[in-house]
Amino acid sequence: MQIDPALYQRLAKYNAWMTGKAYEAAGKLSDAERKEDRGAFFRSIHSTLNHILFADRVWMSRFAKTHYAVKGMGIDLFEDFSELEAAHLSMCSDISAFADQLTSDWLAETMDWTRSTDMVTRRRPRWVLVTHMFNHQTHHRGQVSTLLTQAGQDIGVTDLPFMPDLIEAYGG
Repeated sequence: MQIDPALYQRLAKYNAWMTGKAYEAAGKLSDAERKEDRGAFFRSIHSTLNHILFADRVWMSRFAKTHYAVKGMGIDLFEDFSELEAAHLSMCSDISAFADQLTSDWLAETMDWTRSTDMVTRRRPRWVLVTHMFNHQTHHRGQVSTLLTQAGQDIGVTDLPFMPDLIEAYGG
């Protein structure tokens, strides 16, 4: 199976765009509003953003063989919103750089990894795992978008075909 790395390069751009939009909207809330338990799986806007960063760090550690500090599942990496935002935007840059160097051959290979939660080693095609990382981001950003809407903040357009660079290149 031949996978075009351009797909992941686009998803990395989408990730950076949407992460920026999420933090912009969340930044309009008070710290207490961001950390309020809203009944979501990771409780709050703040903790859900932390979880997305946690998972990105875990997967990027596996893919890029670079160490990113994490705590346990569901434990916030950052209490301070500004530090969380800066770390998350930095991770977006790392993901974009990673996507830019992907090759079809690398994506076609398999990868073994061991989850710390159950210590079971698994093997999957890399393209499946990279797709999962981007899908995971989108899933939880959807939750953040809902939580922000409930808190009175509209994140705006979230559809990939309406990214600003695509509108500029192809029209509205």
